[in-house]
Amino acid sequence: MQTCDHPVDPSGVADRTIAGSLVTIPENLDSWNTFSSADDASRRSRGARLIAMDASPTAGRSTDEIMRIGLDLGGMTDVPGDSAIYVPGGALRRVMMGIDIGSAELQLAKSLGVDGVIAHHPAGGAAELGFTRVLSRQIDLLVESGVSMARARDVVQPRIAALLLRAQAANHDHVPSVARLLDLPFLNVHLPLDEAGRQLMNQAIDRHVAGLEREPLVSDVVDALRSIPEIRDAPTRVMVPVGRLDNRAGKVVVFHGAGTNGGFAVAEALFAHGVGTVIYIHLAPDDAERLRALPRSDVNVVVSGHIASDMIGINLFVAQLERRGVAVVRMSGL
Repeated sequence: MQTCDHPVDPSGVADRTIAGSLVTIPENLDSWNTFSSADDASRRSRGARLIAMDASPTAGRSTDEIMRIGLDLGGMTDVPGDSAIYVPGGALRRVMMGIDIGSAELQLAKSLGVDGVIAHHPAGGAAELGFTRVLSRQIDLLVESGVSMARARDVVQPRIAALLLRAQAANHDHVPSVARLLDLPFLNVHLPLDEAGRQLMNQAIDRHVAGLEREPLVSDVVDALRSIPEIRDAPTRVMVPVGRLDNRAGKVVVFHGAGTNGGFAVAEALFAHGVGTVIYIHLAPDDAERLRALPRSDVNVVVSGHIASDMIGINLFVAQLERRGVAVVRMSGL
């Protein structure tokens, strides 16, 4: 499966100085992070405006309109670095959508006669060129969870530097060039849909915990996640690779909607600042081993499943497209 962790430094945006294993993150993160950190009330307001949009059948939607639907779901005003319109188009009545789209999928779409294609994960071009800007969202989530700005920067810098270097080997125009030659409108919507999913995961946990008459356990967090249809019905199962089901959950942080998962470094920083349970959508085995080796038995990591968790926001997005008269052919994880 194609992954989304292949960014390069966004041109003219970030300080490209790499010292050892670190890359300098600008003091003004707003210049690097296109995520609008509006509060939940503002996000709900934007969602209400989206639902109130004209839902009558139309002659189709443009790629710009489709991107705007995704942005509104995530409570965002600007297109984030990991999302892009590779080939613009209008009057899209029937589209094919998948989590991962490559050249073969684009050729399939052409043979099916659809009007355009939507990927979830970045498929090259601007979405990979700007991916590191989205990683600064990890700093935002850390700070929101009680980690100091200085510590958050120290935690995230090595990951950004590693991805910048790794990206030098990538051919970022491979898939977009196929879409251009096929004259097939093509875009991807990543962070906005993940953010919409993160909000719903938080709501499910808050709702479940509010009904308890005791201190929540990790098992309660798992039950809350399993109340979400996309997670409940997934072929994967919620896992607790670090900690125990009968541990107290403590403060719970859903670390999703930040480009990719935070791994060992992010979880360790959160644990050091009072978080009892971290929810990741995926976790590398070596990171799980390192976290289990920490000299603490009161911390937990719950893994909800990558595709299952991505589908929470994706299904909201597909429903809004269909509401506006755009038929969606599902494939590649959908």
